[in-house]
Amino acid sequence: MKRIVTIVILVVIALSFAGALYYLYQKNQEDPTIYTTEQASVQTIVKQTVATGNIVPREEVLIKPNISGIIDEIYIEAGDRIKEGDLIAKIRVIPNVSSLQSAKDAVATARITLDNEKKMYERQKSLFDKGVISANEYESVEVAYKRAEQNYRSAQQNYEIVRTGTTSGLGSAANTLIRSTVEGMVLDVPVKEGNQVIESNNFNDGTTLAVLADVNEMIFEGKVDESEVGKIKEDLPLEVTVGAIENKTFDAVLDYIAPKGVEENGAIQFNIKGTLNKQDTTFIRAGLSANASIILARADEVLAIKEALVQFDPKTQQPFVEIQTGDQEFERKDIELGISDGIHVEVKNGISADDKIKVWNQLKPAGAFTAN
Repeated sequence: MKRIVTIVILVVIALSFAGALYYLYQKNQEDPTIYTTEQASVQTIVKQTVATGNIVPREEVLIKPNISGIIDEIYIEAGDRIKEGDLIAKIRVIPNVSSLQSAKDAVATARITLDNEKKMYERQKSLFDKGVISANEYESVEVAYKRAEQNYRSAQQNYEIVRTGTTSGLGSAANTLIRSTVEGMVLDVPVKEGNQVIESNNFNDGTTLAVLADVNEMIFEGKVDESEVGKIKEDLPLEVTVGAIENKTFDAVLDYIAPKGVEENGAIQFNIKGTLNKQDTTFIRAGLSANASIILARADEVLAIKEALVQFDPKTQQPFVEIQTGDQEFERKDIELGISDGIHVEVKNGISADDKIKVWNQLKPAGAFTAN
């Protein structure tokens, strides 16, 4: 039995020795690793984050009627440029029966009062002409008569306004003629002739007849994720690209970051706004989708290398690269890094543009691997 165990042990030792020899032989047959090198280059490095959103006017003005009725005519259409005071629409009033009857009754009452004051005035005037009453009594009656005349005219005008929406003497202030309150472009006319509209008052927003805006004052309005909002601040520059306008970038300035986020699809989003510095005649339509690159940092024309060339000391975590000193001979050089865009990183000092940097993490060609 002992003899069999001894034989087995010897066989195992022999096989292990043979395997070790074969492994060493294979290692000697492999080609030595040859490292390639790269050099630093002058780059413009921009560190940025991207927000998605839309191009919208800074302010949109909603034109609403101050009287209810039916639209008789519309004088504008979307895309028109109009000035303050230009006619937008004309409204035909459909009077309220109760209000119309009250106004009609007020006219009749004012007429009765006027007739009575007129009789008293004529009677007192006759007595005054004869010297029976004093001038003071006569003037009091005259004032009452003129006041009754004015009340009658006012009642008539109020009746006309209730019935038709306007009256003589109002001119451009007529309620039935809706005019623009600002200068700008018509973005939308959400009503048509024949539509019924409701007046704007304390209890109702009213029907929008037109949407106006100054298209020369456009802003980018978008959202950023909560993971990015801590990196940005007001007054940072933006580069806005509009999907519908190819090969065109618009400069902007970030001037608003919402203090409160809103949950969307399980993530917290923060609204941002940036004013476009539009210096050419390119027409940007309101509502177009856009992306804004928020420039966090920028370094123009600086010495840079690929981030993949940088190594870090395992103890100090300080960055360094290996510089070629001879044929496949390299020397460590500590470097100071600046900003990075994820591909290239700025090198503030430690190397020059002529130094050849070792590509330490290069991949072997597919054919270099030995199949098991």
